[in-house]
Amino acid sequence: MKSENQTEVSEFLLLGLSEDLELQPLLSGLFLSMYLVTILGNLLIILAVSLDSHLHAPMYFFLANLSFVDISFTSTTVPKMLVNIQTQSKSITYAGCLTQVYFFMVFVCMDNLLLTVMAYDRYVAICRPLYYTVIMNPRLCSLLILLSLLISIMNALLHGLMVVHLSFCTDLKIPHFFCELAQILKLACSDTLINDVLVYLVTGLLGVGPLSGIIFSYTRIVSSVLRIPSTGGKFRAFSTCGSHLSVICLFYGTCVGVYLSSASSFSSRRRAVVSVMYTVVTPMMNPFIYSLRNRDIKGALRKLISGTSSFS
Repeated sequence: MKSENQTEVSEFLLLGLSEDLELQPLLSGLFLSMYLVTILGNLLIILAVSLDSHLHAPMYFFLANLSFVDISFTSTTVPKMLVNIQTQSKSITYAGCLTQVYFFMVFVCMDNLLLTVMAYDRYVAICRPLYYTVIMNPRLCSLLILLSLLISIMNALLHGLMVVHLSFCTDLKIPHFFCELAQILKLACSDTLINDVLVYLVTGLLGVGPLSGIIFSYTRIVSSVLRIPSTGGKFRAFSTCGSHLSVICLFYGTCVGVYLSSASSFSSRRRAVVSVMYTVVTPMMNPFIYSLRNRDIKGALRKLISGTSSFS
């Protein structure tokens, strides 16, 4: 097949989740609703943490950052999908596609690293409670956020620069609703061996590494909690981790589901449907998980909503 240099590529075609025209209004309404719920839910978490002095603690500081990342994460993919459905267009410019790949990788990596940082916070709170305020001081918390952001930016930049040097075939159809790195590499006519090795290497370092840290943290947490003599004490200790543990299971569970579907004989379109779980559903569910399972968050949200209602 004849290839063309990437500088000659003007646009890619996003095939979306379905080519059935009758399903497009349903998909548009569904994803618009999910997107608005994601924005509203995570924005309420950010406002509650910012305005309530009782939530000015490291755990909630990290939660507010996670909510901001979830808003950005979803905003990278869903708006373009909605625009394409409304305009009945499948095109995305070459620059727009690479930009989407870059920011998607930044925010998915940030999500991953923030969950790891939050696991470390819970480890210090439960296993070393007397030193919690000393260890988890504002300077360290800010440093952990900045370090996570720096790693995420460098990771995305590295992959982006490697993609820029690829040349592409004449078939530029992406069987997905956003520009995913794996799908872009499949369209390349030039050798992608270095890109593939880089993907596996980074997945090992930034995927398995943080997950191992989370598992280690919770192994120590469980060990410490089991040594607490009273049942009430054990329950209170576990309750502080319940929301975070639920979010971890949802995020990594859906990511593993996408990975397994990619490794299996699933069609590209079916893998795109499965990826909706961690790109759209997970960011939407996080505020509900924290607001339903965390008493402090529920109280702050009640005050925020009642204050807004009385003001209006």
